[in-house]
Amino acid sequence: MSSGLNPLGSAARNQWRVSAGEVNMVRASVPQEPATLRSRGREITFDLQRTALLVIDMQNDFCHPEGWLGHIGVDITPARTPIAPLQSLLPPLRAANVPIIWLNWGNRPDKLNLSPALLHVYNADGASVGLGDPLPVSGSPVLQEGSWAAEVVDELRPAAEDIRISKYRMSGFQDTVLDSVLRNLGITTLLFAGVNADQCVLCTLQDANFHGYDCLLLEDCSATTSPAFCLEATLYNVQQCFGFVVSSAELLPQL
Repeated sequence: MSSGLNPLGSAARNQWRVSAGEVNMVRASVPQEPATLRSRGREITFDLQRTALLVIDMQNDFCHPEGWLGHIGVDITPARTPIAPLQSLLPPLRAANVPIIWLNWGNRPDKLNLSPALLHVYNADGASVGLGDPLPVSGSPVLQEGSWAAEVVDELRPAAEDIRISKYRMSGFQDTVLDSVLRNLGITTLLFAGVNADQCVLCTLQDANFHGYDCLLLEDCSATTSPAFCLEATLYNVQQCFGFVVSSAELLPQL
């Protein structure tokens, strides 16, 4: 490669080298770093250098007793079960240079991109506390970007180098920059964690599969406040149709 070329590109794995008289579009090669996990009787090997972790909706509104789910009487205990395994997993993933992406609800204050059908999920009678409405205890607007309600729970504070992406539907790919960011990072494999496993996690994982990504659901880092049969169906469908169900406990020793 010619000397005197300047890097052009926000991601090290997707950069040109340019000068006034030359453009070199050859991307830098990245050594492979295979990891192998068991998934329902099979061994799944993937490349950590082309992998990112999506942590979905580990937010106060879903995981804190004073958040939205707690306000409407939902037992948020199951939603907090991913906290401990994620606390163990996140530091070694960062040390291995695996991108951590926090994919969270973060609605506009004016809600202009939200349809009545979507608003109805959170406010079925039109008179309850729904998206953007203030919570009774904290006064924080439900799942509004920049609010306490939409913030990641204190136990899982994102690091400075982590990536934050706001979503507005159960799928994190719908009307967001997620796909562009992943492709710019050179990512082909996605690890999935967070809540609710049968709703936002599953919808995002399905769309990831449709976009051509390899999908691994971290069972011990995912949970739902839905009935048990919903989680059973989710695990079945992920393994059957959209990817593989694996455990972070098996990944940790390989990091």
